[in-house]
Formats: sequence, structure tokens, C-alpha cells
Amino acid sequence: QVQLVESGGDLVQPGGSLRLSCTASGSIVSIHTMGWYRQTPGKERESVAAVTSGGSTSYSDSVKGRSTISRDNAKNTVYLQMNSLKPEDTAVYYCHADVTSYSSASRFFSRHDYWGQGTQVTVSS
Repeated sequence: QVQLVESGGDLVQPGGSLRLSCTASGSIVSIHTMGWYRQTPGKERESVAAVTSGGSTSYSDSVKGRSTISRDNAKNTVYLQMNSLKPEDTAVYYCHADVTSYSSASRFFSRHDYWGQGTQVTVSS
């Protein structure tokens, strides 16, 4: 019903910048919180940043001051601008969205969490 497609992951040198994008599509009625998570092998997925439909933002301590999350509600898109990247930022970054959607088949509204497929960010010289 709802798909999230991420882009922007890349190989960058320490100190560099990247901008991740994630666009939601499908039978969307409204998108509540959107955010970014990241995961490295052997570790749990951790929250990086989130933005509510009203524009309130939150960040993990690991990226606070170096990253900015924003969203374009008209485009159902969330962005993560990451600056001063460090090797420890290397991870697969996943987009998350809390979405209310409508099913024309069942004629029901439902609210679910959706995830993107992940985009690789590698910070290395």
C-alpha cells in the first residue's frame, strides 16, 4: 500500500557531507512522524533523527549538531543533511514513516509503520 524509496547514500571522505532523501508513495491519507534510522552489522537499528508532521525535530546525540532533518509534506519526502561525517557514521540508513493509508478494497483506514529498503553510507578515506 505504501512504499518508501531512499536515495543519496554514497562513499564519502571523513569531514564530507551527504544528503539522504526518502519519498513515500501509495494510498497515503496522512504521514505522521518521518525519520531516519541506521544499522551496522551485529548491532540493533538505532534512531538517528525524526520530524513530526508539524515540523518538530529530534536527533540522537551521535548526530546532533552535525545533521539536519527536514520534510516536504507536499512531496511526502523527508531529507537528512549530514555534515562533518565521521567513519562511525558508516551504516545502512533506513527511512521510516508512520502513515495512515486507505484501502479502496476494504474501505478501511489503517495506520502502520513503513520502512525503506536502506541506503549505504560509507565514510572512509
